[in-house]
This record gives sequence, C-alpha cells and structure tokens, in this order.
Amino acid sequence: MNNARRDGLYLFILGSLVFALLGGALESTTAKIDFKMVYYSARCLLQHGDPYQQSQVMRVYLAEGADAATESMRDRQNVTRFVYFPTLFSWSVPFALLPFGLAHFLWMTLTIAAFILAAFLVWSRAAAFAPLASGALIGWMLANSALPLILGNPAGIAISLCVIGACLLLGERHALAGVVCLALSLVIKPHDAGLVWLFFLLAGGAYRKRALQTLVVAVILCLPAILWVTHVAPHWAAEQRATILTASAHGGPDDPGPASKGAHALGMMVNLQTAVSLLRDDPRFYNPATYAICGLLLALWIAAVLRTRAAPANAWLALASVAALTLLPFYHRQSDTKLLLLTIPACAMLYAEKGMTGRLALVLTTMGVVLTGEIPWALLVAVINKFQMPTTGVAGKLMTAVQIFPVPLILLAIAVFYLWICWRWGSGRTEASG
Repeated sequence: MNNARRDGLYLFILGSLVFALLGGALESTTAKIDFKMVYYSARCLLQHGDPYQQSQVMRVYLAEGADAATESMRDRQNVTRFVYFPTLFSWSVPFALLPFGLAHFLWMTLTIAAFILAAFLVWSRAAAFAPLASGALIGWMLANSALPLILGNPAGIAISLCVIGACLLLGERHALAGVVCLALSLVIKPHDAGLVWLFFLLAGGAYRKRALQTLVVAVILCLPAILWVTHVAPHWAAEQRATILTASAHGGPDDPGPASKGAHALGMMVNLQTAVSLLRDDPRFYNPATYAICGLLLALWIAAVLRTRAAPANAWLALASVAALTLLPFYHRQSDTKLLLLTIPACAMLYAEKGMTGRLALVLTTMGVVLTGEIPWALLVAVINKFQMPTTGVAGKLMTAVQIFPVPLILLAIAVFYLWICWRWGSGRTEASG
C-alpha cells in the first residue's frame, strides 16, 4: 500500500468514526421523528388500521409511544403523517414486530453498518485512480452524514443499499447480493434508487439481466405489502396524495417555495423546485419548469447510455450523472444527497487523467459533497440565529437565496457535467475501472 492509498484509507476511517460516534451521540438526544413515523405506521397496519389516516396512526402512537404525552403537537403531527409508498412496509413491518427500543437500535445499527460498507466499496473502486482525493471526499461525506441517524430516516438504509448494489453489480462479483441490495433499496425508497436501476436496464448485456432479476426480487418482496395495504386501506393512494398536498401547500413543511416552514437550512429540500420558486413562487410555474429541465436531461442521459458501450468506466460516468439528477425533479431532502457517493469513482477516474476535465470534475464533485454536508449548514443556521439576519427587503431576499440556491444548482451542474462527459466519451472509451 503506497502512501497516498494509506492516507486515503485513514481519511475514510476517520470519517467513519465521526459518522458513527457523532451520529450515535446526537440521535440519543433527539425525537427520532422519521423512525417513529415508519415504526408507528407499521404498528397501525399490524393492528389492521389505515396507516395513511393520520387519526388512526395517532391513536396507536398515543397508546404506545413513550414520548407521545410530552411531545409538541407539531412533532405528533410529523410522527403520524405517513407519506411513503406501501412498499416500505415490506421493510418496516419486521421492525414493528419488536419493542420500540430494540427496533430503533437495530435500525440505527443497520444504517451505520450499511453506509460505512457502501462508502468503503466506493472508496475501494475510486482508490484505483485517486486514493487520497477520494478518501478525503468520502471521509467528509461520512463525517457529515449524521442527519439520517438523528432522524432515523429510511434514506440512510435505502441509499446505502443502492450504492452497495451498484458497486457489486459493476464489479461482477457477488452479483446476486447486489441484486438483493438494489431490490431492497427500490422497495424502501423507489424514488432514490429508480434511476440507478434504470441504468442497468438500459446498459444491456449482463447488466440488463441483473436489472430484470432485481425487478423480480423487488416485486416478490413488495407485492404482499401492497396487497395487504390495499385490503386494509383501499383508498390509500388518494389519502397519500391528500397528505402530500397538505404538507406541500404554501408555507407548509414540504413547500419548496421561499415561504416554507421546513424546506430550507439544515435538513433542507434539495429538489430543483426550491431554486426555481425564487423566480416565481407558484407551483404552476416552478413544477412544469423543473419537469421540463429534468425531463430534457433525462432524455439526453438515456440516449447517452444507449449509445455508450457497457464498460465499467462508462458506467461510473452515467451513474455519477444520474445520482445528481435523481435528486432534482421530485421531493428530496438533504439526507437523500448521500447518493452522491456514486459520483466519486467517476471523479477519481477523470482526475487521474491530470487534465482540465479532471480538475473540473474534482472541483464540482467537491462542491457537491461540501455543500450538501450537514456541518456547514448547521454552522450557517447558528450564525443566522445568533446575529438575527434580516428576513425582509433586499437583504432578506439575498439571505434566502444564500440558503436556497447552492445545493440544487450544484446538483444540476454535476448532472450536466457528467452527462457531457458521457456524450464526449461516447462509444470510443472502454477502460475498465474495477
């Protein structure tokens, strides 16, 4: 092991320790809102209640939740507002069969172990090209990934499994394990893993075979949950839509606009609507504009994948682009940006070529990893609160822009950059990347 590889490994280990220790320490002092939502919705379903009816989940939570009596009404509303697809119950119901304390411990342990494993698999591939740079990027990301642990958000497990699955499928070793991991990710959060799965389907050859196997496994895993929920709550789709519309109404917690009560600063929403809404705070404008931009990029990405040879190097470039693009068209928050792990092998591969393109890849990827990190935003929020920054007038609009613009715009830049490289390389580059 040369010095650069050893130092990169040290940075990875340091980031892993900060992630596990800091995340574990902070989550013990918080309300674990997202995990409670997943857990008590599944408990409601086990009692033949409708998990998409907030009143029914609230009944279960008030009866069983140890903290229910002392929590604020806002926290209770967040805990009992289930917005995920029924497929999630295929993963959450086994946890709901356990006492809350044990279920939460196992959930956190799996999240920590899966994310560290995902990060290590990415580093082991990127280290073949730029071990120190990739170690620094991954170490920073790990150190800034406490939020999924603090909240207990399913994104921590879903994205880890997605990254593990992609690494195993591209490495051609333990492919069946990769199929299972990617299938579980699709079951838990399909809007995080869906486009990664689409890459393998479009890439053809052995990749397409694995994608079809993944789809079969995902259907087998989630079909019982879908049938169960449909039997217990036949109107779940309409109820889910109503809950989402209520939360995303003007000024609501999931409103992407500047008036949102929960979309900005730490734990922010990162989809492109948040930036476009500053031009005109109207969903009839920012939604179609976002869909048009992302739809065009997705069409170009699909064309690039279809015209590119299915070599590992080309695959990493395509995955780097779609990892950023995935986060832009629909609702995603800061926890979901850990999917940017998939950009690091492509960055290291380009950086190793020592040209202007490689330097630009490193700059953009570093900006993406830094700007989506939790520590910088926690510090910014502390500064804003301490110095009581203005919220109105020109200064207030500027402060709002500082909080909203950086993340969605750097994600857009990363998606466009790696898509551009995909088109440049076309079918002429076939280097293997391990």
